[in-house]
Amino acid sequence: MGEASDGLQAVQKAKELQPELILLDVGLPKLNGIEVANTVREISPSTKIIFVTQESAPEVAEEALCSGAMGYVLKSRARTELLPAIEAVLNGKRFVSSGVEDCEVIDTGSAQAPVGHDILVYSGDEVLLHNFTRFLAPALIGGNPAIVIATKPHQQSLAQRLKADFVDVETHVQRGSYIVLDAVQAFSTIMVDGLPDPVQFFETIGGLMEVATRAANATNPRIAFCGEALGILWTEGKVEAAIRLEQLCNALAREREIDMLCAYPLSGFQGEDHKLGYTSLCAEHSAVHFR
Repeated sequence: MGEASDGLQAVQKAKELQPELILLDVGLPKLNGIEVANTVREISPSTKIIFVTQESAPEVAEEALCSGAMGYVLKSRARTELLPAIEAVLNGKRFVSSGVEDCEVIDTGSAQAPVGHDILVYSGDEVLLHNFTRFLAPALIGGNPAIVIATKPHQQSLAQRLKADFVDVETHVQRGSYIVLDAVQAFSTIMVDGLPDPVQFFETIGGLMEVATRAANATNPRIAFCGEALGILWTEGKVEAAIRLEQLCNALAREREIDMLCAYPLSGFQGEDHKLGYTSLCAEHSAVHFR
């Protein structure tokens, strides 16, 4: 382990120690943190960097991530988010603090999860609906198919938000390019002894994706697939079932052009079983977003 009180010392320590992980502030004397990260990328390419800072501006976070860092944690949230950030980054995932609302997280290139399979750990319904809308609207406007798995109240609110973003929801539903499933019932028919049956999963979900793809207007359609059903399973204590379903989603993504966003409530990460399963869950995703 090592410590440094300014940017130049940080570069020197990184060169000497070749550390596995660096916790780095943005506002450092002599050489700022982003300049340090750019230099460390050259002199110690295997080192992972997490910024721990008071800078909450999205543009600063994006610049920090573009410098090679994989984590960005606000000091005001370090007590609850620093350890999850360390776990995520050491497992090859990106982590952005929940206080940086509009920062775009670049995918991690995980060997286990296809690019475009993100996990959203959300703090409330407003955050969930905002992120689902941002995820679905561009896809539908661009003529791509979309499938969403949500509770009935969220389905209604999401439709209103999509319409406000100039998405012709009714036309997409009638055409079959926008498919909405109930989060409580979505996976009930494919569960056997509390775990998903792979054959039934591919027949059911894969079949819906085929229908939506044929109905799309895009020349090379890419499916936008998001939902909260797995988050519900997770909060009910069905940790293994949720992880198995994430693995099946990854298998689908290796066969089809899919972008996925899986939503899990922040309140679902309190129990001991959930804490133990957190690393396994993150390993099935290409990026981790706390909002």
